[in-house]
Amino acid sequence: MKYFGAHVSASGGVFNAPLNAKKIGAKAFALFVKNQRQWKAKPYDEKVIEKFKTNISDIGIKPEMILPHDSYLINLGSPDIEQREKSLNAFIDEVQRCEQLGLKLLNFHPGSHLKKISEEESLDLIAENMNKTLEVTKDVTLVIENTAGQGSNLGYKFEHLAYLINKSCDKSRVGVCIDTCHMFVSGYDIRDKESYDRTWKEFDDIVGFEYLKGMHINDSLTPYASKKDRHQSLGKGEIGIDFFKWLANDPRMDDIPLVLETIDESIWKKEIELLYSFVK
Repeated sequence: MKYFGAHVSASGGVFNAPLNAKKIGAKAFALFVKNQRQWKAKPYDEKVIEKFKTNISDIGIKPEMILPHDSYLINLGSPDIEQREKSLNAFIDEVQRCEQLGLKLLNFHPGSHLKKISEEESLDLIAENMNKTLEVTKDVTLVIENTAGQGSNLGYKFEHLAYLINKSCDKSRVGVCIDTCHMFVSGYDIRDKESYDRTWKEFDDIVGFEYLKGMHINDSLTPYASKKDRHQSLGKGEIGIDFFKWLANDPRMDDIPLVLETIDESIWKKEIELLYSFVK
């Protein structure tokens, strides 16, 4: 079964995110568990936690279909020791917030070498910090998002994702989230059926579908292999609508959160309806 949704607002409290998901007919959703542009946030109190759990129960969305996203500030692969420690502490805090809310996943961008160390050195630092996090937390799977390849960001190749998984001390608690815009602009063509099949075979050969824990469903404003992260509404970008039809009928994407991050949230309800209309 397909579980489509969107990255909804948690403004006013995380407990509002499920209500916002319900308004757009989502069967899955993403949210920030704290302000994504600040390092620290006050701890949850029990009322907030209970209200969140009550709301997801009331709308009937399973915790496994919720894909929280970590802060944009975190860089687990930073060459700067102080910045890396700050990132690790913030990352652990976010995983612990997921634990408190009863959530099973935390999606994150792997990190950036900032052109000061090699890609492999930075990947090793990311893996080290992932392992430190796994050692002091429980139940939550760390979900590595592929990136567009902008600047010095890592994760733009399937090999980067596989490298981090292979370095993990607990492979049962790591996975990946594939952003369709990022995949396309980083150099994986998906515009025709042959390319679609070839790209997903490459993903399976290098990473493995058993590690696919969620997806971000986006068209792309910028062309193939442009390395520019610019999302677009479905069918209005460079990827085209056929890809989303194939995805909606691909059983390999069943039973994971499939989350819109397209640019016009006023049409998310229509986009979710469109995606479900494709399912045969």
